[in-house]
Amino acid sequence: MSPPDARTDARTDARIGLAGPVWGLGAAVAAYLAYLATGAPIWAAITHVGTFLNLFNLIPVWQLDGGRGFHALTRTQRGLAAAFVAGAWAVSHEGILFLLLLGAGWQLFQPAPEQEDNVALGTYLFLIAALTGLIMIVPSSG
Repeated sequence: MSPPDARTDARTDARIGLAGPVWGLGAAVAAYLAYLATGAPIWAAITHVGTFLNLFNLIPVWQLDGGRGFHALTRTQRGLAAAFVAGAWAVSHEGILFLLLLGAGWQLFQPAPEQEDNVALGTYLFLIAALTGLIMIVPSSG
């Protein structure tokens, strides 16, 4: 399995890919802090949309950043990530997490590297936990 860019190994590509959602999480947290400071509903809406878009981007398929992160994970790590996403979905009932779970399940049957990448796994799990927590606490508009 070759990474999306043949000049970059899977580990480096995972770090580059997951950096986007890390920054997206930071932007969503900043918007949430603005909501807490002002009470303006627009900041809650921005937080909700930003969090949703970053979770969508973590679906481990195609060229999405979640897919780039999963390219560096072993089959066992992919199973752990899938179980973690399933737990987040069970707790939050957020439909977008079901799509992540489907993508993770599909990735279990794709070629995987032999060597573990604990940084990519930890980053992916942290993002799932943080974004799920954030989407659960921010008031939804409407």
